[in-house]
Amino acid sequence: MKQEKMSAKRIAAELAIYVVILLVCIFIVPRYVIQRTLVDGESMEATLQDKDNLLVDKCVFKLTGIDRFDIVVFYPFGKEDDPEDYFIKRIIGLPGETIQIKGEDIYINGEILEEHYGKDPIDDAGVASDPITLGEDEYFVLGDNREISRDSREFGAVNIKDIAGHAVFRMYPFGSFGPLTNK
Repeated sequence: MKQEKMSAKRIAAELAIYVVILLVCIFIVPRYVIQRTLVDGESMEATLQDKDNLLVDKCVFKLTGIDRFDIVVFYPFGKEDDPEDYFIKRIIGLPGETIQIKGEDIYINGEILEEHYGKDPIDDAGVASDPITLGEDEYFVLGDNREISRDSREFGAVNIKDIAGHAVFRMYPFGSFGPLTNK
């Protein structure tokens, strides 16, 4: 009888542990650690395609920072306005830098940025036709498909508080399965 009580208590304890783990996986991990995000549109072609499924780091990037050319998920008009309206773009300008687009060239602090992500030349510099100096918590983002992308040329700098995470891994399509790199 004692053995049965111990066994029942052990089963109940194990079950409670599994329930806690399940709840953490369902509620805590997607909200604060990592989440699946769907690419909606063609603004990041040729790097990302419409309907690609990505994993987005929501935690580590806050500790390690964001680097030039990282792909980020953010809310261009603030998360409070519409939490479903997120964009996926590439970091071009970092805090404290001055950005300007002249013709097809992107200038960072007066020097031409060497990059190969843009699918097409830039036709419209938008607000970046004049120099923009980024604040200490601001980033300048561009889509890789420069002809159709809605990005910082339209809505200006993105504040760090509006960045939800750093896209780190493509889960689908399976033919493109793997980490997203800046190389």
